[in-house]
Amino acid sequence: MSAPIDFYFDFSSPYGYLASEQIDALGAKHGRAVMWHAIVLDAQFQPQGGMKIPTALMRTEYVKRDVERSAAYFGIPYKAPAPYPVHTEHAARAFQWLSDRNPDEARSFAHAVFRAYFVEGRNIAETAVLLEIAENLKLDRDDVSAAFSDSATKARLKAEIDLAEARGVFGSPFFIVEGEGFWGNDRLPQLERWLAKGPF
Repeated sequence: MSAPIDFYFDFSSPYGYLASEQIDALGAKHGRAVMWHAIVLDAQFQPQGGMKIPTALMRTEYVKRDVERSAAYFGIPYKAPAPYPVHTEHAARAFQWLSDRNPDEARSFAHAVFRAYFVEGRNIAETAVLLEIAENLKLDRDDVSAAFSDSATKARLKAEIDLAEARGVFGSPFFIVEGEGFWGNDRLPQLERWLAKGPF
């Protein structure tokens, strides 16, 4: 069986949102499974003392317009969220907790969280919003709530972020297939060529 596509994303990344609406169809077209991985860019970059990428880059007027234009180009619903950016640790923990138990439910949760933020303008840093999303997906509210603060889930997410960093992930979205990394939603055409014709 062909190697899967690893898809890394931060819930506060508009480009991660755009990629989330496209990557599964792309994988299915080429007979590849897609493995979803939530990361938290603040958590990833802060230990290095580096610039927090979402705050420094993603607030620029160019990026705001580029995301709007890109969403329109791909026919993906989008509304610039406020506040922006937001902390995504709780969303990522809930996703990780779900992913370890039921990847399909985790994927549905991820789609709902992305759309809540980038289409409906809801603040996904608020646990009440995340719990409402979970309830709408028929997930157990108490179980998801516990995942926000569970020490094992925190450690599990940290391990996921550490592994992503070790693999060379430095932004959202980031794709890895057969050891090759592709950064950004605008690299999807290159990723598709790789899947269709092999390494180049």
